Amino acid sequence: MLDRRQFLSAAVAAALATSPLARAAAPKRSFTEQSYAKAMVIDALGGPGGYDPDLASDADLSPSMLADVKASGVTVANLTVNSVGNGPGKFEETVSGIAYSEQMINAHPDYFMKILAGRDLAAAKASNRMGLIYGFQDTSALDGQLDRLKLFYGLGVRIVQPVYNRRNLMGDGCLEPADGGLSTLGRELIGEINKLKILLDLSHAGARTQAEGISASKSPMAITHTGCRALVDVPRNTHDRELKALADRGGVVGIYFMPFLRASGQPHAEDLIRHLDHAVNVCGEDHVGLGTDGGISGIKLDEKYAAFQRKFFEDRQKAGIAAPGEAADVFNLVPEYNDPRRFFTLANDLSDRGWPAKRIEKILGANFARLFGEVWG
Repeated sequence: MLDRRQFLSAAVAAALATSPLARAAAPKRSFTEQSYAKAMVIDALGGPGGYDPDLASDADLSPSMLADVKASGVTVANLTVNSVGNGPGKFEETVSGIAYSEQMINAHPDYFMKILAGRDLAAAKASNRMGLIYGFQDTSALDGQLDRLKLFYGLGVRIVQPVYNRRNLMGDGCLEPADGGLSTLGRELIGEINKLKILLDLSHAGARTQAEGISASKSPMAITHTGCRALVDVPRNTHDRELKALADRGGVVGIYFMPFLRASGQPHAEDLIRHLDHAVNVCGEDHVGLGTDGGISGIKLDEKYAAFQRKFFEDRQKAGIAAPGEAADVFNLVPEYNDPRRFFTLANDLSDRGWPAKRIEKILGANFARLFGEVWG
């Protein structure tokens, strides 16, 4: 009988072996290093770091994580700085999250810069640093006080997601069976978001909340990290009608590297590409990007990480924020892209499938760069 470590190693190897892309010949690298070096590469939900069992959650980035930032070629990432979910202390936890991010940027000025306006994207690219956008994946830190949004804007927040899976004061998340849409306060929030020139992010929202948010916003909006519900019918994925409506308003959808890309089991490269193909067919190539929902560094898929994943899932279950498609034994990543150069590898996989270089550049980040510039000025 296999012990747990042997079982995990065998399971990962078997999962990789089932991937057609993994079985294929080595990448032809038809999307060149030079093409990638010139591209604006944006992770619309991600950031530096990753799982390291030897580091505390509030520890500084390790030397290897910093090296991964440079190796990745990622120009800009939307970094979540807030605490998600309903409950007390979210304001204080979010302020602490922003303080940690400020400390990280200040400690490593050769690696990071803070993004506050559209022009900062080009500055990050030119200086060979990763630009970090402060983003909210919930508005629980506001405690219903919309004037706090201006305070957080002053601290650098440029992307705001009204709800996270469950219902809050702003509206219904994707796990609410009632699908009640935006509250009156939620509509007022969108008005303030537009007024401050913050990007509205409708990820994790219920279908009706997304539809009403798209209609209510006076500016283009994003769904920074999602999949296509026409392919996998789980709440975290987005229906075609909302994808199309968002694109028609000038918005951009980011496809994630998450378990929701397939109905069950570990997602693979072909699942991600299938969602990208579908999103481009629905939205058009000018309205699709990438939002991994993960860290830059690769993860060693060993027993320590398996134990971490089990606990992470169980904690989310207890908090009531785990979504259908998440599982204790499914890693929140795509194994073929489990390293800092994941976007370059994906670009080559897309090129090998016949995607033109110009479309690949748009998906890598040009579309989100255009959206950020339009909204922030």
